[in-house]
Amino acid sequence: MNSKKANIQKLIREEFPKIQNQEDLLRLLNTIHEQMYAKIFNRLNKPVPKIELKTLTYYKNVKLSGGKRYTQFTIKKKSGKDRTIQAPAKGLKLIQQCLNEIFQTYYEPNTHACGFIPERNIADGARQHVNMPYVLNIDLKDFFDTITFPRVKKVLSYPPFNLSSEREQLGYIITSLCCNSKEVTAIDADGKEIKESRNCLPQGAPTSPILTNIVCRSLDRHLAGLAHRYHAHYTRYADDITFSCHYNIFKCDSEFIKEMHRIIEDEQHLTINREKTRLQTPRQRQEVTGLIVNRKVNVPKHYVKQIRLWLHYWEAFGLERAQQYFIEQYLKHHENFKNSQYAHIENVLAGKLDYMHMVVGDTRAFNQLKARYEVLMNSAETLKQSKKRTKAIKVKEKESITSSAAVTHIITNDSIQPVPKNAPNLVAKEELEIMLDGLISDLKNDDAMQRLFNIE
Repeated sequence: MNSKKANIQKLIREEFPKIQNQEDLLRLLNTIHEQMYAKIFNRLNKPVPKIELKTLTYYKNVKLSGGKRYTQFTIKKKSGKDRTIQAPAKGLKLIQQCLNEIFQTYYEPNTHACGFIPERNIADGARQHVNMPYVLNIDLKDFFDTITFPRVKKVLSYPPFNLSSEREQLGYIITSLCCNSKEVTAIDADGKEIKESRNCLPQGAPTSPILTNIVCRSLDRHLAGLAHRYHAHYTRYADDITFSCHYNIFKCDSEFIKEMHRIIEDEQHLTINREKTRLQTPRQRQEVTGLIVNRKVNVPKHYVKQIRLWLHYWEAFGLERAQQYFIEQYLKHHENFKNSQYAHIENVLAGKLDYMHMVVGDTRAFNQLKARYEVLMNSAETLKQSKKRTKAIKVKEKESITSSAAVTHIITNDSIQPVPKNAPNLVAKEELEIMLDGLISDLKNDDAMQRLFNIE
C-alpha cells in the first residue's frame, strides 16, 4: 500500500465514526477528495475543487436528478448477448470514488473472495483449484441486479459501518448515492418473464464491485463452511463461484448440491444460471475464471497462439503492414472499441504479455515471447512509427481538451460542475420530507427484509 492510500485510510478510520449528518459526510468526502488529487492540482497551481452541498443533495434524490444520474448503454458479452452498463455522471462519479475509499478502508476481505480486491488477481483464486479431479463452475444470474437497495442499506447498518439508529439517515444517503433504478427481467408467480423497475447496484459505478463483496460476506461464509464439511475448496470471483474436490460430491441429487442450492437460492435469494453451470473432470480442460488449472495455472492455448500470430505479422511484414492485419482482427472481436486509432499492435501485445506474466511468471514460453517483442520494439522502424503516432495523438488531445478538465473531472470556476442549471433548489423542509418518505417506506419493509435476506 502506498503512503497516500495509507494516509487516506488513517483519516477515514479517525473521522468516519464521528460523522452524524449529511454535512459531516460532505466534509469527509471533500477531505478524501483533497487527499486523492492534491498533487495534481498543486502542479496546476489551483486549489482542489470542493463538492458542494447542492451536488450531494441533487444526486442522492432520484426524484430530483432522475435520468441525469447515469448514462446507460450496452456492450456485447462473449456469448453475443447485451450487457447493460450504467455510467455515473461526473459529479456523482466523484462522490462514489470518495465513498469507495471508505468502503475499502473498512472492508476486510475473506480468503475466498478474489474479485475487486487490491493486491489480489484472477490467478489467486484459480490456484486454489489446481490439480483437483473435480471442478464445479457456477455463475450467478443478473448478479448486480439482485443486490438491491434494502440489501445494501441493511449491510451498512452492521459493523464495521454501524449506520443504524441515529446514524440511519447517513445509511440512507450513502445507499441512495450507490444504487439506481433499472428495468430488469423477473419471473412472476406463473413462471413468465416480466419487466419491472428495481433499485439496485448499477454495473458501471465505482462503488458497485466492493459493495457486492460486502453484501456477499454471508454467502462466502456459508458456502466456505459447506465446502469445509466435504473437504472441498471454494472461491468466488464476483458472480463466478467455483468448488473443487478430490471426490465427486457434485452429482445432481447429492446432499452437497442440495445444500448449496438452499444457501444460494433460498437463503441468499440469488439465482444460479444453470446454462453456465458445468462440472469438469481431469480428462477435460478445467477452467476457473478463464484460466487452465489441470496441472498448474496457465493461460489458454489460444491466448498464446494469438500473441505468436501478431508477433509473426510484425516480424514478417513490418510494423505498418502488421498494424493493418491486427486492426482487422482486433475490431472483429471488440465491437465496442470505437477509437480504433488508439488500438496499436505494440500496446495490445504489451498488455497481453503483462497478463501472461502475472499468470505464469517467468516461464520459458513467456520469456521467449517477451524477447521477440523487445527485439521488435527496439527496431528503428518501430521507434519512428511510435513517435509519429504519439505526436498525432497529442495534437488531437490538445484540440479536444481544455485546461484542467483533462486532469480528472470537469471543473468550472474552481468548483465541480455536477448539477444542471435547471435543478430545483430545496429548502430544508422539502429535503426532510423527501428523506422521511424514503425512510418510512424502507422501515415498513424492514422486518420483512430481515427475514428475506439473512445478511450480516
